[in-house]
Amino acid sequence: MKSLLNALQDGRLVELPDTDKNKSLQFIAHLIEAVPEIGGGLELAEEVIQREATSNTGIGYGVACPHVRAQGGGDLICAVGWSPTGIDYGSKDGIKVHLMIMYYVPDAEKNTYLKEVSGLVRAIREQGDIQAIAKAPDIATVREELLNWVSSALEAGIPETKARMIRLEARQAALSNAEAPAAEFPPSALEIIPTLFIHLSDDKQLVLSENKQLVDQLENDATVGLLVKQNTTFDRFGFRFFYRHTLNYDPNRPLSEYLAVRLPVESKVRFEAKPA
Repeated sequence: MKSLLNALQDGRLVELPDTDKNKSLQFIAHLIEAVPEIGGGLELAEEVIQREATSNTGIGYGVACPHVRAQGGGDLICAVGWSPTGIDYGSKDGIKVHLMIMYYVPDAEKNTYLKEVSGLVRAIREQGDIQAIAKAPDIATVREELLNWVSSALEAGIPETKARMIRLEARQAALSNAEAPAAEFPPSALEIIPTLFIHLSDDKQLVLSENKQLVDQLENDATVGLLVKQNTTFDRFGFRFFYRHTLNYDPNRPLSEYLAVRLPVESKVRFEAKPA
């Protein structure tokens, strides 16, 4: 369960903003795409949606484990999405999915992935259901419940003393992430900002976002309008912008929705040095 623990510590647990299955898959895939170790240029969202169309990954109890495979080495990485409303996922048991745990699986980590999913299923069965997560009042409660799952799996395979140490360290890290203001988050924690672009011309756009500084930077960048028009992923001002969809209320002023994901400090120079 190491990759799940890493996801909780690194901020890759989010509340899903949509109950649509494919949009939720896309949202979580974008979290994984933003991990610096994976690098840019990958289209994980498209791949995971295509895979899901042929093989439903709902494992029952209100949990789904979609995954994408990659050639070569690297670490097993996951990201977690929580839906308090539930998603009509098409699972065999017919239960709405409240927890989506998506895995990025390099070839070298296939066995690790299978062991982790087995540990996850075992932890869920021990709980009997996931009502504590499905009915959780907030994301902090979900994090605590998932840490209990991780602890249960760890305790099944290692001495109790070591398990307690790992559990304590994990909960302290999660508590720090949950209580600290955004400015004090560790560099690896993710900041996700919904951002809307109203396309006026190839070199001019109106931007709507909760981050006023980012709005000013984007509206003064003459190259952003063309990138938005192309519905492409791009990097600007320490963020990676992931395209979601476009609404054409006015044919001459389409509105494009993006997710802006703040890049960790150590990856800014590397990504922004690349041409868009």
